[in-house]
Amino acid sequence: MPKIPNIPKVPKMPKMPQKPVPNSKSSRAFIYFLICLFIVAAIYTYLGDNQKVEEVPVSKLVQEIKDGQVKSIDEQSGNLAIELKDGKKQKSFTSPDQSFTTILKDYNVDPAKIDNFKVTPSANTGLWINIAITVIPILLIGYFLYTMLRQAQGSNNQAMMFGKSRARLFGPDKKKVTFADVAGVQEAKQELTEIVDFLKNPKKFTDLGAKIPKGVLLIGLPGTGKTLLARAVAGEAGVPFFSISGSEFVEMFVGVGASRVRDLFARAKKNAPCIIFIDEIDAVGRQRGAGLGGSHDEREQTLNQILVEMDGFEQDTNVILMAATNRPDVLDPALLRPGRFDRRVVLDAPDLKSREEILKVHSQGKPLADDVNLAEIAKHTPGFCGADLANLINEAAILAGRSNKKIIHQAEMTEAVEKVLLGPERKSHILSEKEKEITAYHESGHAIVGHLLPHTDKVHKVSVISRGSAGGYTWSIPEEDKYLHTKAEFEDEIAMMLGGRVAERIIYGKDNVTTGAENDLRQATKLARKMVVEYGMSEKMGTRVFGHKEDLVFLGRELGEHTKDYSEATANAIDQEVSDIIAQGLKKAEHVVSENRETLNKVTKELLEKETLSAEEFEQVMGKKKAEAK
Repeated sequence: MPKIPNIPKVPKMPKMPQKPVPNSKSSRAFIYFLICLFIVAAIYTYLGDNQKVEEVPVSKLVQEIKDGQVKSIDEQSGNLAIELKDGKKQKSFTSPDQSFTTILKDYNVDPAKIDNFKVTPSANTGLWINIAITVIPILLIGYFLYTMLRQAQGSNNQAMMFGKSRARLFGPDKKKVTFADVAGVQEAKQELTEIVDFLKNPKKFTDLGAKIPKGVLLIGLPGTGKTLLARAVAGEAGVPFFSISGSEFVEMFVGVGASRVRDLFARAKKNAPCIIFIDEIDAVGRQRGAGLGGSHDEREQTLNQILVEMDGFEQDTNVILMAATNRPDVLDPALLRPGRFDRRVVLDAPDLKSREEILKVHSQGKPLADDVNLAEIAKHTPGFCGADLANLINEAAILAGRSNKKIIHQAEMTEAVEKVLLGPERKSHILSEKEKEITAYHESGHAIVGHLLPHTDKVHKVSVISRGSAGGYTWSIPEEDKYLHTKAEFEDEIAMMLGGRVAERIIYGKDNVTTGAENDLRQATKLARKMVVEYGMSEKMGTRVFGHKEDLVFLGRELGEHTKDYSEATANAIDQEVSDIIAQGLKKAEHVVSENRETLNKVTKELLEKETLSAEEFEQVMGKKKAEAK
């Protein structure tokens, strides 16, 4: 059963390229051509059907029948279409209420003469049928040609647009994002105020001979608001904003990325003053020298073109390049030198006050109840970034809507924190009575060790209800934000991680421990190794760092970043020291749980009855947590 992680990460979604649209003017012209063709064909058919057809009276027709000149007659509602034996065509008209055969009998025509030709009721194979027979093949051929031309035109446009930039333009008339919409990054906004001032009043700087930074690199963890801050700069300055992802430059074909870079900067200069924003620039700005062919060569050419374009900026172009990345260590040094990305703005995870401000921004327009305390929610979300907090508010609104509520209460906000941090409750994941008891002892072990050791955070909630992949959880929250951690804090934290396994061993015996501590052991081992290898907190190994990050050329440093700079003997010593730290934590946890076995049983009993214990309910059994020793 895992201890709560502090910093959940939110992946970025990739942006989809837009497809070129065929020329609408040529499409309309072709449609007009087809309409004209249809009209001409209809007129031609009508004239062709009506020319050279002689109209004769019924008396003459009767005489022709008596003379044996008629081959056939088609009758349709009093309209007679006559064909003579010599091929000549005639037409005549009779009363629609009387059959033509009856009329012939009234004229005393010999029945033998009538049998010599055929009188059939016509199926209206007249004007419109002839028009359809003539025009439909023409329309089918025309549609086939139109489809082929359109496909050819689309392919041609794609070929012509292949080297064009796919940057989206957000004009100043679009919905503005300003610094008021970005909370919790005061220092970053101060750094970018000069950029805004330059875009608004460049003459104030140029008259003094000052050179505004050509490039601004935003560095920060995913979700800290790098893209939002770049849009806020454009919104404050009221200038066009070109946005593109670094991955959209790179294609399979060599030279396409460089062509797109040239086109992007050409468009930007035409719209100056403006801002070019390249998100995830590490996709194209990685360190050069990984020349394995294919996309890597293409990436290097694209990067070279970006470097050239940045050096080619003139002081009066008023075009500023902004970029964002969460991996500044992999960028090429040429990008970071003065004259290119002159200014670097770091966006850290927000502190307590900043988290409260961010919550206020994202809760605007949402109906909050009077019991909602955003300051309290901010205390419960250490390590959350801006994207996490926005997701938290949205989840709270969804939970309120699911319960058919009109406003959002504190209960939904608290539930949303746990849902974002741990995942949704899995109430359908029902444990057996035995497994539920084991889980309760496990989580009680975590909670008791965490409560009684002086250097651990306060236990906020203990539960045996499944969330995410955990069968139960113990949630600890620091009283205040921490940026520095001591060796004693790490040792007590490892002991707390092992408290669940220790409780199982004491209650059920060492041969009956379960797999529930798998994640606890993994996290404890990881922390112990960092203490030895990275933090220099081992007396035996000394105050040094083992292994270092190095600029690996092979595969662009994608397969690994750490280089081993110590011997096998040292590696064995490191492994032994990690094992010793974990053994010390296990011993400390065993001592705490053994000395408080009755308390362990009480907490477990309460947990089995209520399934979830709040901080107040837990402290009713344990008492108040002692203050950390100074």
